[in-house]
Amino acid sequence: MTPATTFVGQKVALFGLGGSGLATVRSLLAGGADVLAWDDNAGSRDRAREQGITVTDLNEADWSGFSALVLAPGVPLTHPEPHWTVGLAQQAGLPIIGDIEIFCRERAALAPDAPFVAITGTNGKSTTTALTAHLLRHAGRDVQMGGNIGTAILSLEPPASNRIHVVELSSFQIDLTPSLKPSVGILLNLTPDHLDRHGTMENYAAIKERLVAGADLAVIGVDDAYCAAIAERRTGERIRLHVEGHGNGASDYVGAAGTVRGPDGAVIAEVSGIQSLLGDHNLQNAAAAVAAAIRLGLSGEAIAAGLKSFPGLAHRMEPLRRIGATLFVNDSKATNADSTEKALLAFRDIHWIVGGKAKEGGIEPLAPLFDRVAHAYLIGASSDAFAATLEGRVPFTHCGTLEAATEAAAQAARRSGTEAPVVLLSPACASYDQFPNFEVRGDRFRGLVAALPGAAAD
Repeated sequence: MTPATTFVGQKVALFGLGGSGLATVRSLLAGGADVLAWDDNAGSRDRAREQGITVTDLNEADWSGFSALVLAPGVPLTHPEPHWTVGLAQQAGLPIIGDIEIFCRERAALAPDAPFVAITGTNGKSTTTALTAHLLRHAGRDVQMGGNIGTAILSLEPPASNRIHVVELSSFQIDLTPSLKPSVGILLNLTPDHLDRHGTMENYAAIKERLVAGADLAVIGVDDAYCAAIAERRTGERIRLHVEGHGNGASDYVGAAGTVRGPDGAVIAEVSGIQSLLGDHNLQNAAAAVAAAIRLGLSGEAIAAGLKSFPGLAHRMEPLRRIGATLFVNDSKATNADSTEKALLAFRDIHWIVGGKAKEGGIEPLAPLFDRVAHAYLIGASSDAFAATLEGRVPFTHCGTLEAATEAAAQAARRSGTEAPVVLLSPACASYDQFPNFEVRGDRFRGLVAALPGAAAD
């Protein structure tokens, strides 16, 4: 744990008692702060009390005595409207921050030169975070990984000069971190997402830009217009990433033909043949991780060994197993069309399990890749809308549930007679209509595949 020593003796309001909120309360208390915590959800309040945390209704609190409001990243700061605690904090003239900001203040106070890699982007940030941490750990470094990828940042060990923090950040977390100044800031890409929380694409992009604006070294993918403009505005040290065939911006590192190449065209890293890094999108992820690793002193040999041993990320183009000729792939983390595009580009003869709570635009942007899909198996609330999109272009079956879709896709792939059919769960949707999150959805798919006849023998 990282005790929040920079808040010693201060009275802090905290709203949101999920996983990161509970970790933040423990950090603040360990650092000597007085914390008044609340959550609108009674179950969350009860769980906090069970852990010995004092829960106080912030509606009835005297806000004039607080030094800050610590807000959970899932709570609306601006859109569709500010949460009621935000209004009270603003009336009291308080800063509104999150747990990442507390970590940044601890780093500035304890070890301002401690290596800190912060990673964001609409897609690919979890893979890039996991890969960067893996490369560094494989080379023997002391690495703490967390943030949006899983472990709350304040549950990690404190910053130190010989310890590297590799942290994934969502736009919600960046918006609550005014002093964000990582050693290496990575911005992979930007496509429309979370606009219900940020209002416009311009607001969303401006929030993401903050991560690289304050970084010592900014690593920026330049294959979309928003990121290319951000890279042009960058005045400090930067590395621009480009994947051949995507975008036309000037670049420093290029992903091409399964390799990462430097400005002189020389191969820096070989990615081809690594099952956990299939697809052009993973060339961008690998290039970003390699750039961070080089900055932090890893040799080419150490990077090559780390890439080859990378196990991949659960739920992101995760090969589960083969049954006969059929490969089963868990891409449950693909919660929008842009993310699913990466999976469709990586395979052919696809039996595609798709659907859930649809994002804006649905799957129409994927139409140029429909020729890769042998059959679609529709699940969840989006089924009727997606059927209308696929009508006349891709054969489809209304399955309703993931269980029915997995069984139907497995049978159809087995009967197809093609050389290398793929049963792909890549929903292009949020999971909330049928599952609590994409992890539960992916775990359920993994279990269904494991139970299929023939799976245990392969």
